[in-house]
Amino acid sequence: MTRQGGCEHCPGSHTGERSCLASATTKARAWLLIEHPGPWPERVEQVTGPPALAEAVRSAPAAGVRPQLIRRAGRGRRPTPPLRVYVGWSHGTDVWLETRELDDHAGLASLDLASVAAGTAPGWGDPVDEPVLLVCTHGRRNACCARTGAPLARRLASRFGDLVWETTHVGGDRFAANLVCLPHGLYYGALGPDDAEAAVSAYLDGRVALDRFRGRAGLPEAAQAAEHAVRVRTGVLDVSGVIVETLSGSSPYEAVVSAGGRRYRVVVERAEESGGCGPECQEKLQTHLVTDLTLLNEAALV
Repeated sequence: MTRQGGCEHCPGSHTGERSCLASATTKARAWLLIEHPGPWPERVEQVTGPPALAEAVRSAPAAGVRPQLIRRAGRGRRPTPPLRVYVGWSHGTDVWLETRELDDHAGLASLDLASVAAGTAPGWGDPVDEPVLLVCTHGRRNACCARTGAPLARRLASRFGDLVWETTHVGGDRFAANLVCLPHGLYYGALGPDDAEAAVSAYLDGRVALDRFRGRAGLPEAAQAAEHAVRVRTGVLDVSGVIVETLSGSSPYEAVVSAGGRRYRVVVERAEESGGCGPECQEKLQTHLVTDLTLLNEAALV
């Protein structure tokens, strides 16, 4: 039996000792990133400003698209057109990003959110060949995101330039500082500067860095845990080199995962661990334990 609880490379965060494995948001597959230097409200849907901006941010979730406000790392908060907007799809292997510059937010009204939510590039903007790197610095949501995220965003921007953006809440404040790599939706947490640079460098090389890896957005937590376990077992780090083919059951879950021309059966159980903001906190946090990982057979290579 292989028992893997959490990620040995992600022992905790600013709030105490805990695993960050299998903690990427499960709901985000389609994305809308809107440049809005701030100030940012506690919740994105509370944003004020031009009506077109507020309408886009409030309409996106209903359409199945995750909205994020973004701004350049370490720069002023006064909006200065043109404003950069991205839309993207991060699920599966056919991922993509498009971008467009707007003179004002009124241009958002022509964006087909339904196409974005369906994973179809709407042709609203220009295709993007380079990654977009989001560092959560949303201090109104959680002070630690600003305290740890803002300096990290500046550090990454000094090395990776305009690939890096500060952003609003990405989920998992307790794992600050958090990084999301698009278009694949790779989540990293509890990052220090060296960890973050290593994660970005790996992504630019088409690989997943297992250190501080939270999982991939849009996948159920059990699938994230199964993918991670197979990557550890096989050493396959190519971003698209490990695929969770099926996931069934409910704690224990059973996943079939393909990697390196082979298929694996992975059993995952949901558990709870104590955590929260300190030793007196009674918050219970979900985690996922891989209790069995078995080679099934050679995968049919297509």
